[in-house]
Amino acid sequence: MTENHFQQFLAAAHRAGDERLMLCSSGNLSWRVDNEVLISGTGSWLPTIKKEQIAILDLATGTTKNGIKPSMEHGFHLGVLRERSDVNVVLHFQSQYATAIACMKEKPTNFNVSAEIPCHIGTKIPIIPYYRPGSIELAQAVIHALVNHDACLLSKHGQVVAAKDFESAFEKAVFFEMACRIMIQSGMNYTLLTPQEIEDLEIYILGKKTK
Repeated sequence: MTENHFQQFLAAAHRAGDERLMLCSSGNLSWRVDNEVLISGTGSWLPTIKKEQIAILDLATGTTKNGIKPSMEHGFHLGVLRERSDVNVVLHFQSQYATAIACMKEKPTNFNVSAEIPCHIGTKIPIIPYYRPGSIELAQAVIHALVNHDACLLSKHGQVVAAKDFESAFEKAVFFEMACRIMIQSGMNYTLLTPQEIEDLEIYILGKKTK
């Protein structure tokens, strides 16, 4: 792991604060580099994290290689990275509007209020029941949800996105937050993209072939 890797990780972590995706310590970030994983250390605050608060883990075993204790959510970070060869970055965050929806009694299940959701995140965002933060149950639920999806909502907790790189992770997180903001600021009186409109986007924007 080189100094450049640490600096890239720090820049991405600090950006999470700049994008208002979290407050204080409410979030964690991981990045696969070959067979190792950089992950924010336990108790660190991503917006102000320092190099000495970044743990290096062995991807296969989860062993800490630099003596830094990783985030208590490292279980789902490692699990997602092991399951998804196309994913190199996992970001757990608690942005204002998406977390408000995560805490609603009656949560929406369809977030396709704008073209950015199906184009950048996917048409389905799984909602996970509440499990204690850091628990095995939560880790297993997140891993299961992100095997076939790029984002999930954690009830009464926050959200997680999985992506190929830092830029894509922030893209997904920011658009997820934007969709939730639209929903709440509309007074939950919004329209959704129709299946036909989503199919049109998939063909002409994403370049998917028709059947």
